[in-house]
Amino acid sequence: MAGDETLRNVPDEAPSEPAPPPDHAAPAVAPAPRPRRPWREALAEPPEVPIEVPRSRLAAQSRRDFLLYAAGVAATAAGAWWLLPDRTKARLLPGPARDRLDTLAARAGLTREQRERALDRALTFDDDVAEALYTKNRRVRTYGRSEVTPLPNNYDGQTPGPEYLPTWSLRVSGLASGRLEHLTIGDLLGRFAHHEQVTRLVCVEGWSAIAWWGGIRFADFLAAFPPAPSTRWAALRSAVNLDFAGNSDPYYVSIDLETARHPQTLLATHQGGRPLTLAHGAPLRLLAPMKLGLKNIKAVTDVAYTAQEPPDYWSQRGYSKYDGL
Repeated sequence: MAGDETLRNVPDEAPSEPAPPPDHAAPAVAPAPRPRRPWREALAEPPEVPIEVPRSRLAAQSRRDFLLYAAGVAATAAGAWWLLPDRTKARLLPGPARDRLDTLAARAGLTREQRERALDRALTFDDDVAEALYTKNRRVRTYGRSEVTPLPNNYDGQTPGPEYLPTWSLRVSGLASGRLEHLTIGDLLGRFAHHEQVTRLVCVEGWSAIAWWGGIRFADFLAAFPPAPSTRWAALRSAVNLDFAGNSDPYYVSIDLETARHPQTLLATHQGGRPLTLAHGAPLRLLAPMKLGLKNIKAVTDVAYTAQEPPDYWSQRGYSKYDGL
């Protein structure tokens, strides 16, 4: 019929088979661990590879290396000789040979004045490094009283006699108040707390000794007698110091205020539990164990605060100014 849909026999579709389950990936196999080499083998040098070099080239290089080495040795020896003090040169090589060497050095421009300038620059550099590394939080080692060792009398001259003790006083200048103070040992002992420490004193001559000290902290002294605002240094002087002939030879040192304020810097009044003896700087001496012994002035009679670095006895004789350990 018109309009009727034509019926067609459509074969039934075969039922679809269920999809196979997805393939599971095979588990990854971890690579076999690399065998560890023994640490001795790992640090061993690789085997040498022979290299062929013409014999003429080796001979030329050997001659050049020998000449360079010889020139270096000669320059080092000449520089060392130039830097030696005159007295040492005279002891090592007396006679005209030394004069000829000095003449050759002078002709090369290596004069005594240049030597002193070079040594001064080296000392200044050493002082600058020591000062840059200084911190008041770093203390030197302390010891027990059972570890005390004998302390030599290391006056660089005769030991002063007792004549000055009855009239001794400490003169203090450069104060913020503008006053000039004179303090007796009784004034100092009665006003300040007593502190003790067992520290090592190191001498520039190569010896050292452990001693039991007592006295006034320099920091406490600075607080009680404050310096003028621009002060950076303290000049300490001993007017009773003597030379080897027994003549007056005032001794003086400079110490920066940072070192003076260090908690282990003392104006010492006692040693070994008793008042200082003449041999060790009675009645008052400086104890700065972070400095060489030549800074630890004995029998102090004057303390002056200054804005500029004051002169120093041994610095004026060629030694370091800072003298820090």
